[in-house]
Amino acid sequence: MRSVRVRILATLLVLGVVGVGGWQLLPSEGSGRTIKVGTTDEVTSLDPAGAYDAGSWALFNNVFQSLLAFEPGSATPVPDAAESCGFEGSDLRTYRCVLREGLTFPSGREMTAKDVKYSFDRVKKINSDVGPASLLSTLQSVGASGRTVTFRLSSPDATFPFKVATGAGAIVDSTKYPANSLRTDNGVDGTGPYELTTYTKGKKAVLAPNRDYKGEINSTGSPVELDYYGDSDKLNSAWKAKRIDVAYRQLPPDVLAGLNPSDPGQRVSEADSSEIRNLYLNTRAGKPLHDPKVRQAMAWLINREQLAASVYEGTVDPLYSLIPTGITGHTTSFFDAYAEPSVKKARALLTEAGVTTPVSFTYGYGLTSGSAAAEAKELKRQLEASGLFKVTLKGYEWTDFQKRWASGKLDAYAVGWVADYPDPDTYGSPLVGTDGTMNTGYSSHEVDHLIQDSQRYADRGAAGQDFRDLQADIARDVPVIPLWQAKDYVVTSEDVGGGQYLSDGTGVFRLWRLSWI
Repeated sequence: MRSVRVRILATLLVLGVVGVGGWQLLPSEGSGRTIKVGTTDEVTSLDPAGAYDAGSWALFNNVFQSLLAFEPGSATPVPDAAESCGFEGSDLRTYRCVLREGLTFPSGREMTAKDVKYSFDRVKKINSDVGPASLLSTLQSVGASGRTVTFRLSSPDATFPFKVATGAGAIVDSTKYPANSLRTDNGVDGTGPYELTTYTKGKKAVLAPNRDYKGEINSTGSPVELDYYGDSDKLNSAWKAKRIDVAYRQLPPDVLAGLNPSDPGQRVSEADSSEIRNLYLNTRAGKPLHDPKVRQAMAWLINREQLAASVYEGTVDPLYSLIPTGITGHTTSFFDAYAEPSVKKARALLTEAGVTTPVSFTYGYGLTSGSAAAEAKELKRQLEASGLFKVTLKGYEWTDFQKRWASGKLDAYAVGWVADYPDPDTYGSPLVGTDGTMNTGYSSHEVDHLIQDSQRYADRGAAGQDFRDLQADIARDVPVIPLWQAKDYVVTSEDVGGGQYLSDGTGVFRLWRLSWI
């Protein structure tokens, strides 16, 4: 999500925020009345070392600080918990930050550089199978002296500042979090714009403005309650019944498609988004989708336009490559390789592979992940209509789903991906690099080399060719099949302002921008 002292081309990220109703309301100082925000996202863990998902990081954005932060719509980060940050020398292997003075944890203890070092070290040491340790793969060591934190990298990495500013870089109180294991209670000890006062897993999180906050933002806003709903229909019911003031991620597709800016009692904000959804394929030996030709055959049968129209009612756009539209290096590699669905070409590949048809495999999905169930049924229909595949669908509770894909137990699984930072690198190493977080078992020396080579360019536009080559390799090897690119919708009641600033499509969740009008 972030970078400092690294020059980013203006074309790096094209994420224009469009207020459907044409309204532009600036947030005012928060009142004492609580704003209730409803979402279908789930929180995996309250510990930054144990979560790498949109729901958890949305909460982390508000209760923890990282050294750096992004302003809305910007691809250039600014200091938050840091006073200043920058690379030393030209080899992009030493990154140094000076900590802001006067930051205090809820206990009243002042944050130190040692807390920052402790936070990064424990993420790597714990190395949770559903945590963000893979994001820090180039981090070799962290040093702390006075208010100065020094990061030593194993290879040149111009994207490292981006990663510092994500949930992986959330700074915790070293006296409250175990060094070798995850914290398991419902407490949070951070220095963000909000304090977590109450948390009930799967139900709600109550946040109070942190009056001791010191950092990038100017106002900590109103008290907020995050209400978690099991599915889109339950979120929609809560919205209709006026039990929530803001609905975000995700109302049902038919509701989103029917949003009307002239409807009384609500305000609608729509933004382009860097969120994508992919179908991940288990490439391990012995698995039904191990052979690249079998995976290529699947790619010949997926009809994205039909999926976007029938399941999502045009509220998402078909995606034909790993890197979405608006990000440097975007191509249409899957359209170039598999232009139109073709049963004939899919059958020829399976015959060449010498496999028995129909090829049977199990497709897993998260039960509470928006329209995941309807999407799974549509993809099953498309694949089975060819007579070449037999698909067994299995839905799992979110945490169980994460653990199953992380342990390599699923043959295929669809997962949404919200960009960690506005750079194509966030779609590289985590998704298709060896030991990436999606854990498909895929490993390519050529792809790993392209990822590492791309990280040496301080001018990120110069890395474009590496990412174009990487996407061509992925379309050939097919460890993942891109499905669609999302749009970002926020719906608020007419007396809530700042909805257009809550999210700018980059995954940063700014609750402090909400206010009563």
